Amino acid sequence: MKTAWLLVGAIFVAVVTRDASAQAYPSKPIRLIVPFPPGGGTDILARVIAVPVSESFGQTVVVDNRPGAGGAIGAEMTVRAEPDGYTLILVSSSYTATSAYQKLPYDPVNDITPIVLIGTTGLVMSVHPSVPVKSVAELIADAKANPGKLNYASVGVGSVTHLMFEYFKLQTKVNIVHVPYKGGGPALNAVVGGEVQLTAISLVPTIPHLRAGRLRAIAITSDKRSTLLPDVPTISETVPGFEVIHWYGMWGPKGMPRNIVARWNKEVAKGLLTDKMKVQMTGEGLDPGGGPPEQLRQIITRDVEKWRRVVREARIV
Repeated sequence: MKTAWLLVGAIFVAVVTRDASAQAYPSKPIRLIVPFPPGGGTDILARVIAVPVSESFGQTVVVDNRPGAGGAIGAEMTVRAEPDGYTLILVSSSYTATSAYQKLPYDPVNDITPIVLIGTTGLVMSVHPSVPVKSVAELIADAKANPGKLNYASVGVGSVTHLMFEYFKLQTKVNIVHVPYKGGGPALNAVVGGEVQLTAISLVPTIPHLRAGRLRAIAITSDKRSTLLPDVPTISETVPGFEVIHWYGMWGPKGMPRNIVARWNKEVAKGLLTDKMKVQMTGEGLDPGGGPPEQLRQIITRDVEKWRRVVREARIV
C-alpha cells in the first residue's frame, strides 16, 4: 500500500510540474528546425513566422537548419526531442514523400504532435520550349507514341516531384524516364538547358523561367488553378481525380502539452494575417492555412498513405 501511495504521489508531482512548466512557457529560446538548407521555401517561411511569434512570446525563436536525407535528419531530431515545446519543426509535403519512400526509425504520423497547416499550393509541370507539347493531353499522346523518349527531372529520389510523376505515369499509363537532381534549382536548370524535357517544381522558382520563355507551363498539380498562373490548367482537367498538393506545416514531438500546441496554433494563424506574411504567401502562390492541428494530421496521414501506395504500385526501390 505504501508503495502504491508513493507511486501515486510521484505521478501527481510529475503532472503538476509539467502543467506548471507549460503555464510558464516559454521561459527560454525556442528552436524551430528547418530540415533543408537556407534559402528554400521552407526556410524563408520559418524565418518570416519566427519574427512575430518571437515578439508575442517574449522569447527568441531560433531557426536551425538541419538538412540531409530528404529532410529525415531534421525530422528525427524533432521526434527525439523533449515534448516541452522548445523544439519544433517546419516541414513541406516532402516530409510525407520521404516518409513513404525511406525506411525511417520513427512513425511519421504517430510519433509527432501536429500544430498547424501553414499553406498549400501546387507544383508547375513545365517543359523545354523545344518539346512539341502544349497541354497534358498532348504530353500523354507524345509519351505514348514515343515510349521512354521523354525524361523528367526531379529534385531527388523519393522527392515529391519524383513520386508525383510516378503517380502521373500510373494514372496515364505512359513511359517517361526519371532523372534525379540535387534540388529544385539544378532540376530547373537541367530542363532550361535541354538536358531533360520536363519537370514539376513549385511556383516561385519556375515563374521567372516561364516569363522569360525558357520554359512552357502545361499544367499545375493542385485541384484548382493558381492565381499566379490563371491560364495554366490543372492536370485534373485532363486526368480526372489527379491531385498533388504541395504544403507547409509545423509539428513537434509526440506528447506536447495541449495548451502549448494551442498557443502555437493561434500565434502562427495570427501571423498568417500580417502584411509581411500575406506578401510572402501571395508571392509563393500559397493559400493560407491556419486551421486546427487535426487538419495537419489528416493531411500527413492522407499523403503518407497515398505515397506508400504509389511507391508500392510503381515498384520504386
